[in-house]
Amino acid sequence: MGTPADRGYDGAGPEAPEGGPFFTLAEVEKRNTAKETWLIIRGHVYDVTRFLGEHPGGEEVLLEQAGRDATESFDDVGHSVDAQEMLKEYHIGEVHPCDLKPDPSKVPNKAPSSESSFWTVWLIPIVGALVLGLMYRFYMMDGRSS
Repeated sequence: MGTPADRGYDGAGPEAPEGGPFFTLAEVEKRNTAKETWLIIRGHVYDVTRFLGEHPGGEEVLLEQAGRDATESFDDVGHSVDAQEMLKEYHIGEVHPCDLKPDPSKVPNKAPSSESSFWTVWLIPIVGALVLGLMYRFYMMDGRSS
């Protein structure tokens, strides 16, 4: 498969683990023109330069996302299964593990802080009870004076 340099890795940043090719976010960001258009979708790097003229939504759509993570935009459009299969044709590598964002679905839930627990568990119900008590008292007093 060659050296990382043969696969497009210029050596910037930490050494890539085995199995690449890996590209840093900085490397992908440089490829944001019609002459060289790279996108990131779900941690994979795609060179869509030769697809610009063929894209059904027009090349502007791809150029807007060029050089950055286009996962959300790609998913929002609701691409067909065929379009998702076509991605394989343009796949050139992966985002370097040092630049990957953690998947929120795999991050364990953070325990609520004691400050937020105090507000939600004690203070809000107490204030609510006081307001209800005052409303009841004024309602009852208003009923006696009539």
